[in-house]
Amino acid sequence: MSAQQLGETVKQRFGDKVLDLSAPDLGQLYLTITPDSVVPVAEYLYKDLGCRFVVNSGTDRRRERGKFLITHFFTQDEEKIYIAVHTEVDEDHPQIDSITPTVPAANWSERETRDMIGVVPVGHPDPRRLVVADDWPEDLFPLRWDVEHGTKPPPVEGVAMPRLDPPEGASVVPIGPYFPVLEEPTYFRVCGEGEEGGGVDHRGFYNHRGVEKLGCSVLTYNQVPFIAERICGICGFVHSSSYCQAVELAAGLEVPERVEYIRTIMLELERIESHSLWLGIAGHIIGFDTILMQTWRMREPLMWLCERISGNRKTYGMNLIGGVRRDIEPEMYDDILEVIGNIEREWQALYDAIPGDGTLMARLQGTGVLPTEVARELGAAGPTARGSGLAIDVRIDHPYAAYDRLDVKKCVYDGCDNLARVLVRLDETLDAINIIRQALRDMPEGPIMAEFDEEIPAGREAMNAVEAPRGEVFHWVLTGTENRPERWRVRAPTYANLQNVPPMLKGNALADVPICIGSFDPCFSCTERMEVVDVNSGRVRVYTQEEMLAETQGHSES
Repeated sequence: MSAQQLGETVKQRFGDKVLDLSAPDLGQLYLTITPDSVVPVAEYLYKDLGCRFVVNSGTDRRRERGKFLITHFFTQDEEKIYIAVHTEVDEDHPQIDSITPTVPAANWSERETRDMIGVVPVGHPDPRRLVVADDWPEDLFPLRWDVEHGTKPPPVEGVAMPRLDPPEGASVVPIGPYFPVLEEPTYFRVCGEGEEGGGVDHRGFYNHRGVEKLGCSVLTYNQVPFIAERICGICGFVHSSSYCQAVELAAGLEVPERVEYIRTIMLELERIESHSLWLGIAGHIIGFDTILMQTWRMREPLMWLCERISGNRKTYGMNLIGGVRRDIEPEMYDDILEVIGNIEREWQALYDAIPGDGTLMARLQGTGVLPTEVARELGAAGPTARGSGLAIDVRIDHPYAAYDRLDVKKCVYDGCDNLARVLVRLDETLDAINIIRQALRDMPEGPIMAEFDEEIPAGREAMNAVEAPRGEVFHWVLTGTENRPERWRVRAPTYANLQNVPPMLKGNALADVPICIGSFDPCFSCTERMEVVDVNSGRVRVYTQEEMLAETQGHSES
């Protein structure tokens, strides 16, 4: 089924509720529907057509149309189609029916749209804030066009974080915001009875960096890739590739074939680097630091190699709209092959040792179980999904760069536990080495930048996804004026995977909670504020960055 045929199927089902339908690309479908049909259309896509929910987005279009644009993104992986379902909401009545009761994976993104745009998802089962701080003003929405980038409103006094009420007889075990084996801040409240975990509540987004706001109000098209690379410290090339490919699709720009192969090689080098880092951290979490030392030692020559190719060990700075800034010269091919060959040999030895280690098996096998249907329902991505038997991989389901010309393996296990997620990454690292060898063997000659002189027209849109080491990265770009996007929406895989934590932790020993969380390789933003509880009164407050600096200054002077 083509994207156009899929759109006609929806149109036939809902008639005049579908206001507009376009399929500018074989793998992309755009539908505009009436507000009252949001829930039934979402239910039809999700339940009847087997589509997978990706993310929700809100766009402030009051200047152009006097409306807010709410978009639900789905994908039909079997047909290789991404679907954007647009709905316009009147600015005088900023509400839309929540699809979360029907599509549970939409939970966070609907709450985020409420926080950032101010459109309320009516009927949402958990209407608490998600992204903005609890002391953020009620009537200030950061992604509205009339809110300046960098706005720092005064905090609302006397506001505390809503707390999870534990069941009778249970106690709450706090994990975070700062925790020894979580390198970045996030906060889990785990309900426990004895040594067993039960319900879980989560509070993240301790420092929302405003990346999407930057991309739509301050940066130009070719400045955004360098910010996109900083969305994640490990998967930077993933984000800049997805953003650039989305803009290229929107602009109708065809990049040289050599660029596609270079991007593929860099993406797979990044995958090896990321999986090596993760495996070391996973070993550290369960007290097996030999794995940490071994994998990080193996990883170091790869970092040196990437520095030779790009000038940087990480955050390569290579992508631009239409191509890459640096070539991979033929004289480097042998060096790349030597480095990945050495890693392959040592990785295989590690692979053979892990299943035979009784301590590792005791900590990994049967812990952190995430059943297949739950993983699908809550939108799991990457190794987390594939470790639960979901055979989804963007490189194959929605090929980009040069992946459609290479032999790529879906690494899938049905164990649904921490061990399965480890095995997926072990397999994927070896497969990434094979992909790089193929790409170097088949690398075509040619330029590394497309030639284009015309400005990118406003009002075009495109979706693009890239399979990051952690899972599907999704970027949507709506082109605008002033040489920058009107809207840039990003969804990282941890955003999807974090919503799978509660069922993953239920019934596990509290001692296994860190490795369960670590098993999907979470990536959190850095923090500049913290929560403080007065042990005498129980009062909770959140310190601002300025207050923390003042406190630090006072202590240093005394």
